[in-house]
Amino acid sequence: MKTAYNFNAGPCVLPKEAVESTINAIRNFDNTGIGLMEISHRTPGWERTMEETRQLWRELLNIPAEYEVLFLGGGASTQFMTVPANLLNKKAAYLQTGVWAKKAAKEAKLFGETVIVASSEDKTYSYIPKNFLANVPADADYFHITTNNTIYGTEIKYDLEGCPTMLVADMSSDIMSRPVDVKKYGLIYGGAQKNVGPAGVTFVIVRKDILGKITDRQYMNPLPTMVDYRTHAAEEAKNISMFNTPPVLPIFVMHETLTWVKNLGGVAEMNKINLKKSAMLYEEIDRNTMFRGTVECKEDRSIMNHCWVMAEGRENLQDAFMAFAKERGMVGIKGHRSVGGFRASLYNACTIEAVEALVQCMQDFEKANK
Repeated sequence: MKTAYNFNAGPCVLPKEAVESTINAIRNFDNTGIGLMEISHRTPGWERTMEETRQLWRELLNIPAEYEVLFLGGGASTQFMTVPANLLNKKAAYLQTGVWAKKAAKEAKLFGETVIVASSEDKTYSYIPKNFLANVPADADYFHITTNNTIYGTEIKYDLEGCPTMLVADMSSDIMSRPVDVKKYGLIYGGAQKNVGPAGVTFVIVRKDILGKITDRQYMNPLPTMVDYRTHAAEEAKNISMFNTPPVLPIFVMHETLTWVKNLGGVAEMNKINLKKSAMLYEEIDRNTMFRGTVECKEDRSIMNHCWVMAEGRENLQDAFMAFAKERGMVGIKGHRSVGGFRASLYNACTIEAVEALVQCMQDFEKANK
């Protein structure tokens, strides 16, 4: 079978170990003789898996006891609504650094005043606005950021200091790629399908004391049962059941993926590997006469999603490079339709060997077209 290097932006490349153990569990989960997709979520084996998965999150990110770790359905897009439903009394603040950040702010406007403190839409989200914390209203219920922007290849690679209100972050596409100080956030959420599993489960890390504070809002007060984080937190805390049937298969893959991260040495070691992969590709983008990067400032470049286009005067070779790369097994490098060009997503399970193959492909194309 031809070698394929998976650079898709999501769903993500998964660790081979996680894939193999999941295949085995689909056939026979926990030596029960029943497959993972058929097993009751109320069996001891599954309850143990759920608890182990929560503990892996707590261990890898050093999540304090005052935070709940929830596994929900609906994807991160559902959280665009669920976050303000639970947290927005009167006013929220949003940093607009990409399409998903813009969509999150749109949902918040349904619940109350929503302030866009800064936006990079004027230059197709090719940079992270600077000094945006100065524009965050101190009376906002929370300040929402999207840490990594998969379409545009920009990333906030650090925990913000001095935020004047509670910080909320969509970390769908860079969670577990670097250490995070969870204590600096009231809530962190994201879809699993970038670094921690397949599509179908959403993670929410939320500080318990910020829940149940909606008092002044007319709309959706009290909250519908399934929208209220406390519904799921209370059931999770019992460690005996779930409020509704969880997405069993994606959670199991998450369990195996996080076990793989732990066995590698944890998130700090994962970050070292990611930085090495990222530097390797950016160095080639900057060196190669055929290409140029699309992010304005190097400090804003994502270590997860790497975006580039043909260099000036080489635009007519775009289709030729795409065909050249495809022939050499590069999968998923076409840029998002709103940006064009190319994008390689180097999520946690993307190997150094895959990045080396992509760099060699770019070098070979340059030699063939000089």
